[in-house]
Amino acid sequence: MSRVTHRRNITRFQLDALPRTREDVVAGEEPLEIRLGGKSFSVTMRTPGEDFDLVSGFLVSEGIVWDAGQLVSLRYCAGVDESGRQTFNVVEAQLRPDVPLPDTTMERHVYTSSSCGICGTASIEAVRKSSHFDVHDDGATVALAMLAALPDRLRESQKVFDRTGGAHAAGLFSRDGELLCLREDVGRHNAVDKVVGWALRKNLLPLSGAILQVSGRASFELVQKAQLAGIPMLAAVSAPSSLAVDLAEDTGVTLVGFSRGSSLNCYAHPHRISTPE
Repeated sequence: MSRVTHRRNITRFQLDALPRTREDVVAGEEPLEIRLGGKSFSVTMRTPGEDFDLVSGFLVSEGIVWDAGQLVSLRYCAGVDESGRQTFNVVEAQLRPDVPLPDTTMERHVYTSSSCGICGTASIEAVRKSSHFDVHDDGATVALAMLAALPDRLRESQKVFDRTGGAHAAGLFSRDGELLCLREDVGRHNAVDKVVGWALRKNLLPLSGAILQVSGRASFELVQKAQLAGIPMLAAVSAPSSLAVDLAEDTGVTLVGFSRGSSLNCYAHPHRISTPE
């Protein structure tokens, strides 16, 4: 797709110089409608590209699918803009006949929104009931030095951020530090869904022994997405929220924050991080 980035004219202001006009590159953002069974299920704002990964990961995050065989097909639906061009902004997902469709007449799983007002205990219980993978017994361990190096490895591969400065990134790494998949998006949740969706379509779930490194903070939703994909470790460059820590403790996810190259904080299940004697 050519809509990942856009060029715009901007006015550049500096304290010691006159304003000047120049061209800048910004990250693309467009709505994506997700349809199930011919009915609209959700609309999300995203950076166009890897849309099938995004939809697949979103369905995992909603607890609707957890195995590649449950997702029969994905296709773009007809839709045109003012000039008559295909927008590629509507995706229809076809599920296997035995996979129950969510009730699209009711509000979606409200625990996926941090602004929904539902209490933390009920939110965590809702995630637990939706999960098909248990990471408590995942015995993977990760060397501290390797884990601390992941933000730099992630940053080296952030091509959209290099051009725009306006995209979040999520990277899936092996326990040995190999980058398995990286996705960028204006929404941090979308970047994670794209990674999880890639893994689902490769039939890799659960992602035992894997590490999910993200470029921003660690929210409740990101821990939720990691746990539902069977990822035992989530590391973030910035801080976690209190409910993210609670969910990680309850579900067995090792949660790391403030990972800055030479140090990091572990907020839950530090036994997976190995240190020199």
